[in-house]
Amino acid sequence: MLFSSWQFALFFALVFTAYLALKRWLKLQNALLLVASYVFYGWWDWRFLGLILFSTGIDYFAARKISVSEDARTRKRWLMLSVVSNLGLLAYFKYTNFFLDSLRSAFAQFGGSLPVGAL
Repeated sequence: MLFSSWQFALFFALVFTAYLALKRWLKLQNALLLVASYVFYGWWDWRFLGLILFSTGIDYFAARKISVSEDARTRKRWLMLSVVSNLGLLAYFKYTNFFLDSLRSAFAQFGGSLPVGAL
């Protein structure tokens, strides 16, 4: 669903109307936005919903631990877990093919090849 499509305009209008209708209930508004975000993300490719649910789960769990912790070092560790996990996901999906292509190219220059199924 592209931002310039009629589907997005309809989706946005429905979500915005529902959001305004729930103005007295902040938690319901937040839940609506979360579910709408998952629907929007899943509309593009449902196979990646597990990834965003995993990332959201880690962030939510870390935020809960940060909110109940009284020790600054513990809070920083939970924050680092959240940041590192999200940056790790980003790095994996952004750079995996780059490194694999570089590795294949390096092996090809020396007359070798990666075995089938390697990396």
